[in-house]
Amino acid sequence: MRIKDFLRSITPNFLLEINRTRKKKLVNQQLKTKKEKGEVITKENLISDFQKSGISPGDTVLIHASMSKIGYLENGPQTFVEAIIEFVGKGGNVLMPSSPNAKMQLDFIREHPVFDVLNSPSRLGAISEYFRALHETKRSLNATEPVCAFGKNADYLTEGHFGEITPYTSNSPFARITEFDGKILYIGVTLDNAGTNLHTLEDAVEFEYPVYHSDIFEVQIIDNKGERHLTKTKVHNPEWSKKRKCDELLPLFKKRGVYTGSSIGNAKTLVFDAKKMLEVMKDEFLTNGVTMYHPKGKS
Repeated sequence: MRIKDFLRSITPNFLLEINRTRKKKLVNQQLKTKKEKGEVITKENLISDFQKSGISPGDTVLIHASMSKIGYLENGPQTFVEAIIEFVGKGGNVLMPSSPNAKMQLDFIREHPVFDVLNSPSRLGAISEYFRALHETKRSLNATEPVCAFGKNADYLTEGHFGEITPYTSNSPFARITEFDGKILYIGVTLDNAGTNLHTLEDAVEFEYPVYHSDIFEVQIIDNKGERHLTKTKVHNPEWSKKRKCDELLPLFKKRGVYTGSSIGNAKTLVFDAKKMLEVMKDEFLTNGVTMYHPKGKS
């Protein structure tokens, strides 16, 4: 476990919250300064950056984004969402994770046994929440890792998520984007804080580590018609979640040609080939025992 992760694990929650509030105030002040200096990022600026990033109109893109890292957006998250939808166009698909959970899955599911697809907000940032609230957006019926999709294949990309015992199976949006040669954009974030697709490996092979908690939880899902459905789900084992070393996989992914680097606004951006990412994870796991828990492989 990294030192900062260890320190976070032993720090009381109220101190973590104080630190998060402090950081948020600092970020807001920095963005205010950028606005005052006229350093405003427009939709046109973002479209130009998308053109240079390695994605193309008609692509299927899954996006993890930190709005504060991008810079001061002219109209906030609306600017970003309009830019990516316009750039990808009618022939493509835009997806964003929209988890209502900002804590360990085990703690969350014990406290929130009901998920309302229309009203449970995304806790993954302002861009994700704005995208979720769009009338045209489809949201998958999954209690812990719902994904929102907009575009030509939005229904197919989201509809297989309901009823899956884990959120990352071959029927999930995280896996189905590989069928469209999809790309994953990490904008201002990395695998350490947005590595959801790494979990697709755990459902694609005979995974030997107890990464899921032994209990299976019954949850109630309220769909977009207000109808209630009971389903069951597994959640991550917090003891194994603490063992993740996601960013230590980046050199391997770089060597295997899984991603390229770019910039969106002021944010450093990683553009992953989703299909190649899954293929490399399976190959390295089966050949060398590589996982996010053992990024150097089994000794």
